[in-house]
Amino acid sequence: MKLILHVFIALFTVGTIAQSKNSNNKKPNIIYILTDDLGIGDLSFYNENSKIATPNIDKMGAEGMKFTDAHTSSSVCTPTRYSIITGRYNWRTPLKSFVLWGDSPMLIKENRLTVAQLLKNNGYQTSTIGKWHMGLNWSMKEGSKEFEYFSNVKDRFNPDQIDYSKPLKKGAVNLGFDYSYMISASLNMPPFVYIENDKVVKEPLTISEGLRKDNPYAYWIKGDISDDFDHEQVLPVFVKKAQAYIAEKAKEDKPFFLYLPLAAPHNPILPIAPWKGKSNINPYADFVVMIDDLMGDLFKTIKDSGIEENTIVIFTSDNGCAANANIGVLKEKGHNPSYIYSGIKGSILEGGHRVPFLVKWPKGIKPNSICNETICTTDFMATCADLVNYKLKDNEAEDSYSMMPLLNQKKGFQREETIHHDKAGVFAIRKGDWKLVVEPTKEDSGTSKKKKAKGDSDTFENILYNLKKDTKETKNVANENPDKVKELKALLIKQIMDGRSTPGKVQKNDEISFPWEQAAFALNPSDKH
Repeated sequence: MKLILHVFIALFTVGTIAQSKNSNNKKPNIIYILTDDLGIGDLSFYNENSKIATPNIDKMGAEGMKFTDAHTSSSVCTPTRYSIITGRYNWRTPLKSFVLWGDSPMLIKENRLTVAQLLKNNGYQTSTIGKWHMGLNWSMKEGSKEFEYFSNVKDRFNPDQIDYSKPLKKGAVNLGFDYSYMISASLNMPPFVYIENDKVVKEPLTISEGLRKDNPYAYWIKGDISDDFDHEQVLPVFVKKAQAYIAEKAKEDKPFFLYLPLAAPHNPILPIAPWKGKSNINPYADFVVMIDDLMGDLFKTIKDSGIEENTIVIFTSDNGCAANANIGVLKEKGHNPSYIYSGIKGSILEGGHRVPFLVKWPKGIKPNSICNETICTTDFMATCADLVNYKLKDNEAEDSYSMMPLLNQKKGFQREETIHHDKAGVFAIRKGDWKLVVEPTKEDSGTSKKKKAKGDSDTFENILYNLKKDTKETKNVANENPDKVKELKALLIKQIMDGRSTPGKVQKNDEISFPWEQAAFALNPSDKH
């Protein structure tokens, strides 16, 4: 009997050790929270003079790593999202400026590896809940024009001919997401319907007029709307869906990836009770306070589900704060959503693309860590590849560098240059303290009848900033530093033409016709400045 007991104890002990070892070796869950138009100065964790209190997000940041020099690949919505999901600069696609619409076709091609597919291939359950805004292929009524992928700004499905009773022909589930619950684009863009996986949850039967006379912050484009869609409830709906997903997946052995792109604080700016008026500033500030409180609920769900220790939570924004926030009123109250930087959403200046970027991972990141390295939101995909020991191919994540050395506080992070891109398609390149903006002149941008010859770089103005000495980007020092202009311009041209910015084989861009004949600039550069 004693022998049997000893054998049982030994087997139990071995089993417990093995179970503990498996638990310790389990890949981390990953939750990527992307806010919409939140400025770097809107978090009190970044802005010591902020008039908006964000205690829940601040606490999350303090428990992990705060990045002080993080940038989106673009200063507007769609391009940034494309780059997060693919690890590739957005301007390598046919989308050279601005954004897509709710009735635009799919931007990401099915033969392109996404971060969702990468993680799914390596044992993850994958999901997205929130604002999509990368194009969807709607099913159309018979005889209506259809598109396979987005190819130019005129590519839009006829909203009157969309057949909402049929599944999407291409959506998130075609790009590696096991589950999706989303809206097609920004909260101000129709159609106003929820889409679960490839099906519209409830078909729209009415038209939303779009203008709320009682609230100048609440405006959206006229279009189809389903009777289960309430603009004011979209943010709470997404957060509650995310909480339910986390609680469910926490019970399972497989790790999960949740991409959570919120539709706020983008306009329409719609704080609800009890947050309406809570900031004593304006509705935008109320909306940010509302986001912070809902994030507190989300973080509590992670903790209560017992997965906090080995869950990576990333909190960031897709670009800077937008003019719709009524920035004039915010500044009158002493609050600058761009913090110490110039520019807002859409701008090539720092305030357009320098964003908050916080990473919490109790098992892998020390609390109160600060990283001052320059990173880009494209870097998420290579980081995930590093996590699962996947070697990226030459035609995958061409502009993504793994952040794992930074998260582990070790040497080895390889990003040296970062390319910025604005709403109108203007390029800038950053290396160290230096930032070169290559901006078309008025003659070349079409505002004048006079136009210079193709390839004549005099049609571009080279604007050079030293960000260490000139944080607000007020002084162009190109004339004083011709060698630096030459160096940065050569790097920009090379990374455009090579189809990649990371080491590897040269790749083809989807097309090379940049606005204001950027291709001519790239192919026939001059050292003039």
